[in-house]
Amino acid sequence: MDASLALIDSVVAKYADELVELRRDLHRHPEVSWHEQRTSDRVVEHLERHGWRISRMPRSGVVADLGEGGTTVGLRADLDALPVADLTTDPWRSEVEGVAHACGHDVHTSALVGAGHALAELHERGLLRGGVRLLFQPAEEVMPGGARHLINHGALTGIDRIFALHCDPSVDVGVVGLRSGPITSAADRIDVRLEGNGGHTSRPHLTGDLTFALAKITSELPAVLSRRMDPRAGVSVVWGVLRAGSAANVIPDHGIASGTVRILDAEAWAACEAVVREAVLDIVRPYGVTASVDYLQGVPPVVNDRVSVAMVASTADEMLGLHHRTEVEQSLGGEDFGWYLEHVPGAMFRLGTRSPGGATFDLHQGDFQVDEAAIGYGARMLAGAAVTALAQA
Repeated sequence: MDASLALIDSVVAKYADELVELRRDLHRHPEVSWHEQRTSDRVVEHLERHGWRISRMPRSGVVADLGEGGTTVGLRADLDALPVADLTTDPWRSEVEGVAHACGHDVHTSALVGAGHALAELHERGLLRGGVRLLFQPAEEVMPGGARHLINHGALTGIDRIFALHCDPSVDVGVVGLRSGPITSAADRIDVRLEGNGGHTSRPHLTGDLTFALAKITSELPAVLSRRMDPRAGVSVVWGVLRAGSAANVIPDHGIASGTVRILDAEAWAACEAVVREAVLDIVRPYGVTASVDYLQGVPPVVNDRVSVAMVASTADEMLGLHHRTEVEQSLGGEDFGWYLEHVPGAMFRLGTRSPGGATFDLHQGDFQVDEAAIGYGARMLAGAAVTALAQA
């Protein structure tokens, strides 16, 4: 193993217990998007001890720099938890009612702190061949995401390449999942509001049958998009909220359908909003109601740079050993790391969190659990990817 990677391995091993305790502390005290103040404080507390130059971001979030000159590599982790009840029985389960790290961001943050410890040791020994910037980003779980917040405040300025990881409960711990090109999809939010004059269900011909129109939108909009958009783009509309009326014999005068639009292809993503708006108006026109569409363009696909993926792959082979990486499929999940990759090349890889032979948990569920050995593997891979990128610059 390369000497720098071997040092990373030993430093992460030295801090293994501390990183697990940090993760458990963050898990006990989760904070939702834009409120990650305590989480940011804990990050700063750990990094300041190791010589990182700290910048607190407005609202929340932390950027930390080390080294200077030549190439600068960025490493990003997200801080926020979800408004989901923690259903686990671990001693470190969430102490905040209705909030939990059900997506593994506590693992991401702890792994990046561990990578920071290892990179600081390299820097102290004169082995860091450039600069590294750690981006502890708020608000990944809301659209359009905290990535744009950090970009707008200059956090990406001067970065030549960037890496990130994401927990994957379908992959065993000690294994990383890689994919060149798109690894996630675009994700947008749509809210369709209908208004009509309402009336008695015995006289639908004298009213705007708003409930019927709402039902047509939920079934026909996905059908329209399947014909108006390239089917290879993988456009998926799924509704999460349908709300109209309060009595079985009353046609209501207002209603709403809310959901997400997910798209595998970046070009189709750019065109989709216009098609959705036109289609909604056409669908409701025969029913005598009016429609308004709020369409929030959320996040683009994460499109991994081939060269960056190759750097992660070589790092995995060196640090984890052969056969500890796997090819993964593109997900329909959204991730605002895609905003960074619209500015600089980089890659997101998936971090296995499943105990071998153990249960497969689903992200964004209250019973989500991880094998905590993943924290050390994530720290090694993040720090190692940075060193590999700097060596090849």
